[in-house]
Amino acid sequence: MANIFGLTIDNNSRCIHYDSLVDVIANKCYFCRKYYACFHCHDELEEHRFMPWPNSDVSKAKVVLCGVCQNEMTAKEYKEQTECLNCGHLFNPNCSRHASIYFN
Repeated sequence: MANIFGLTIDNNSRCIHYDSLVDVIANKCYFCRKYYACFHCHDELEEHRFMPWPNSDVSKAKVVLCGVCQNEMTAKEYKEQTECLNCGHLFNPNCSRHASIYFN
């Protein structure tokens, strides 16, 4: 089971910044390689800013985690889905507005 870091997260990776029923994704920082509930949590708890994954790695590196079932995905797999392929839990469609923060 992967560790998910953040501020007051629940068992499904929700945090104080994003806590709707569909906010269940954790993203891995390229620099520290830790899963965080969101980039705000990361930036408040780490000494460095959240670093996105380079485009060269988005189809091979497992950098997105479903907080419900712990299924790891590549950024490409995640971007192509509206729900987890493993457990079927819906993802927040508004997360696409932050894609450039998590993936270059």
